[in-house]
Amino acid sequence: MFTPPLNPILRISIALLYSLWLVSIVMAIIYSYNKAMVVSTAEAKNRLPELIRAVEDGEQVVITRHGRPVAQLSPPPVPTRRKPVLGCMRGRIQFLPGWDDPITEDELLGEDN
Repeated sequence: MFTPPLNPILRISIALLYSLWLVSIVMAIIYSYNKAMVVSTAEAKNRLPELIRAVEDGEQVVITRHGRPVAQLSPPPVPTRRKPVLGCMRGRIQFLPGWDDPITEDELLGEDN
């Protein structure tokens, strides 16, 4: 397939448009995607289900009153499991003497003669 050679001015303009497109993508990532969503109290009241869905997706929402932040909706922290501490009940549990004495089969079954 034959493709005609591009005019040098056209080549430069295509390269310029491509670089501007890349710059706009990078700016969108840096300045938009990493910031919290900012909404007014009236807007938050009207769009609460949408805001909750956004928070469930991991986005932070800042609610403002007269342009000043008053509340923030964010996902709850990830719960962490506590590490078990071995020996923490040492000295708190006491066994009665003879608790480990052998028993007969009748005592085990609860049959009294």
